[in-house]
Amino acid sequence: MTKRLALVTGGTTGIGAAICKALQAAGYDVAANYVVHEDNAKAFEKETGVKVYKCDVTDFAECAKSVEEITAAFGSNVEILVNNAGITRDGMMHKMTPEDWNAVITTNLTSCFNMCRAVINPMREKNFGRIVSISSVNGQLGQAGQTNYSASKTGIIGFTKALSRESASKGITVNAVAPGYTDTNMVKEMPENVLKAMIAQIPIGRLMKPEEIARAVVFLVADESSCITGETFPINGGQYMES
Repeated sequence: MTKRLALVTGGTTGIGAAICKALQAAGYDVAANYVVHEDNAKAFEKETGVKVYKCDVTDFAECAKSVEEITAAFGSNVEILVNNAGITRDGMMHKMTPEDWNAVITTNLTSCFNMCRAVINPMREKNFGRIVSISSVNGQLGQAGQTNYSASKTGIIGFTKALSRESASKGITVNAVAPGYTDTNMVKEMPENVLKAMIAQIPIGRLMKPEEIARAVVFLVADESSCITGETFPINGGQYMES
């Protein structure tokens, strides 16, 4: 059986890199895209064998072109898409600039549309597809100083629910994973006092590991997970979800 092809956005660092490695270990062909830090991306490719492609996920036409390039290179359509690319531009609402709002919404949420639009028709034609988008605990709980980020991650949850309803009859599952605070460079860059206070709110008393998030993604994209769709999986160490 031909290996299924998986594409992970923002796949060369942090959670994305862990997802790529886990999918590769599970027997998938894996491609990753990136937009900055080309030296790091090339080093990741050399280390893992995961093919990397430069693509600005905020650009609709560039996403379509990148998927075409990947399809041609692998000789097969993308059957698994993981929307992982994301940024933060934190700030209180009364100080937030339109530029910081738009950058986060476009990178974190609009990118999901751009990438899904590029892969959805071949998935529908083949009656198979797996889409997993990375949301966040702060998309479920909200967080002061992150109206832009929380809005983008909550938007992913709504996007997931709606697209899952459109796609279920075509054999395509659409789910989200909502990590808690995870041991990545983005989190490590927080001030030490903020990080300690944050960890104190997590019942298991530690940050999530990128590999723990990746494990959930591998489960959701499996052929055998065909009845799971429209769901958001919280992986947050026991943080309480308000109803």
